Amino acid sequence: MDGHFVPNIVLGAPVLKSVHSKVPDIFMDCHMMVSEPAKWIKDIAEAGGKSYTFHLEATDDPLDVVRKIKAANMRASVAINPGTPASEISDELGTAVDMILVMTVWPGAGGQKFMKECMPKVAELRARFPELDVEVDGGVGPKTIDRCADAGANVIVAGTAVFNHSDPKAVISFLRKQCENAQERIREERERIANGESVSDLDRSRGYTSGSVTPWSHPRVYMPRRRSSSTKPPPTSTFGSSITMQPIH
Repeated sequence: MDGHFVPNIVLGAPVLKSVHSKVPDIFMDCHMMVSEPAKWIKDIAEAGGKSYTFHLEATDDPLDVVRKIKAANMRASVAINPGTPASEISDELGTAVDMILVMTVWPGAGGQKFMKECMPKVAELRARFPELDVEVDGGVGPKTIDRCADAGANVIVAGTAVFNHSDPKAVISFLRKQCENAQERIREERERIANGESVSDLDRSRGYTSGSVTPWSHPRVYMPRRRSSSTKPPPTSTFGSSITMQPIH
C-alpha cells in the first residue's frame, strides 16, 4: 500500500527482501495497492516477489504493465475493485495474465465485511477464462467460502479468518477443500453444457426449483452451449487451488 491508491502505507520491497533472505524458497504473492504499478516492478522482483498483482483502476495501459511484470520473471495478475465490472477485463488482458483478483471488499484495510454482490463477477470470469486462476480477497472465511468457491474462485486470500482462529491449519484445510469440491462441480457442468445439456436442467440437478431464476453467481449461467454436434467442446479447466494468508492490518 502506497498511501495514494489506498490511504494506508503497508510493507514494501525492503520487508519482502528481509523475508526472502530468511526463507529463500517462499512464494510471495504481492498485491500492489499502488497508484503507479509499473514503478515498483523492478524493486519487487529484486526483493524476491514471485507474483505481482496490480489494479486495473491504477493504469491506462494494463497490457504494458503485464509485459513488464513477465519480463521481470514474475507471474502477472490484475485486480478489480468492487465497483469495477468484469467486462472491464478484455479478452486480450485475460489471456495475457496468470490470475485475476476480484476484490470482495474495498482495498486498504483488513477485517471488512464480505461483499457477496461481487460473486457474479467471479462466475463470469471463471466462465470466460476456464484455465485461469481467479482469486478473491476480502472478508473470506468459513462462513463465506461457499459463495466464493461455487462462483469459481480457486485462489483464496484469508487474513482475519485464519490469524484470529485458534486452529489456523484447520481453517486453511477447510477453505482449500471447499474450493477443490466446487472446482470438480464446475468442470462437470462445463462438460455437460458443452455436450448440449441446458442450464435449466443443470439447475434442477443442483436442487433449484422448476421455474426459478438461475443464480448469476454460478459460472454455468455464463457458459456457452455447444451449437452443433460437429463443434468440439471447450477444454475443461485444470486449475488448482491455493490459499494465501495475509496479515491483519
